[in-house]
Amino acid sequence: MPISPPHRIKKWPRSSVRGWGRSGVRRHPHQLRHTLATQAINRGMSLEAIAALLGHKSLSMTRVYARIADRTVADEYFAVSEKVEALYDAPRQLPADAEGTEMAKLRREMHRRVLGNGYCARPVEMDCHFESICESCTFFVTTIEFRPTLERQRDDAAAKGQVAREQIFDGLLSRLDEDAS
Repeated sequence: MPISPPHRIKKWPRSSVRGWGRSGVRRHPHQLRHTLATQAINRGMSLEAIAALLGHKSLSMTRVYARIADRTVADEYFAVSEKVEALYDAPRQLPADAEGTEMAKLRREMHRRVLGNGYCARPVEMDCHFESICESCTFFVTTIEFRPTLERQRDDAAAKGQVAREQIFDGLLSRLDEDAS
């Protein structure tokens, strides 16, 4: 008896259920609806399609009939797991055309070394022989947020009588004033 929508499974020919009771287990033709729904869902048929086939108005009733096998759950889990793992195996670098203006700015600035009172903007490929006197280097860059630190350093140099060092910090503070105006 071929079944095709919109027909519903309601009546079963007696010949299809003859001999079921011989094993001592009582069976009823209605069990075939459960079997059909379970087989269908485990072979990939959608719950909505099974509901239409069985004539159900609600999916909750169809869920009673269609039982998902452990193997189906495992197969679905492993399929999703492979996709998730593939995401983690993706290349770590973005393609060059995906780099926006902010990312390009960050890339240009990433070689800077942060100092206590500014930044060293020396290109990475250039060697530096003045690791301890950055403030007098032409690559030294400072900004207004470092003004209090620069003032304290200037005052410390003045208190210790370090005239050359005091002049360096005065020059940096003057450049900040010029940049602000």
